[in-house]
Amino acid sequence: MARNKHPEQTVQLILDTASALFFQKGYDKTTLQDIIDATKLSKGAIYHHFASKEAILIAVADRMGEYNCAVLSEVRDRKGLTGAEKLREMFRTAVRLSFQGGIVNMLPFLIENPKFMALQMESILNEAAPCYALPILREGIADGSIRADYPEQLAEVLLLLSDLWLHPVLRPSTPEQVRARCAFYNQLTRQYGFELLDDDLIEAMAGFCRS
Repeated sequence: MARNKHPEQTVQLILDTASALFFQKGYDKTTLQDIIDATKLSKGAIYHHFASKEAILIAVADRMGEYNCAVLSEVRDRKGLTGAEKLREMFRTAVRLSFQGGIVNMLPFLIENPKFMALQMESILNEAAPCYALPILREGIADGSIRADYPEQLAEVLLLLSDLWLHPVLRPSTPEQVRARCAFYNQLTRQYGFELLDDDLIEAMAGFCRS
């Protein structure tokens, strides 16, 4: 039975295979035996690295988060945009990343996992807000495109609302509810000198509603 010689290669193989299966079939319909069959690893080899299918899911989500950070860093450091323009581009990029490929097939199962939701909150408050949104807000304040007296708090609120409250998969909603929340979100941010949601983005979000 084939098995990678190095542990890191085995982990990579498991995560690559599990990602593809989760995207294709959804998390719930993918069994641990499916992963074993596709990787041609023994059950012992799988359990040596991951205690459960849930643990594999969390690792897949963590890896996607690392990729997202690299993409958002490029937007944050991009030249030639005002702070408000950069914030809008970062937001559009983040929404696109959250819906790309088959990620939406995994989200319903991720949000039912308290550990994932706790990690999501921690990531927003300790990484995404201070490392990505806050530098852009400060840049916008400096160039006059954003008005904010409390940029640190604004960065946290913007991302908590967009990543948890607005997301039509993380918070199952009807298209009408998504549109109403988006309208309120734009109304909220307008006082700071910017809007993050255009009609195309709102309709894209509404299109991912699930019953």
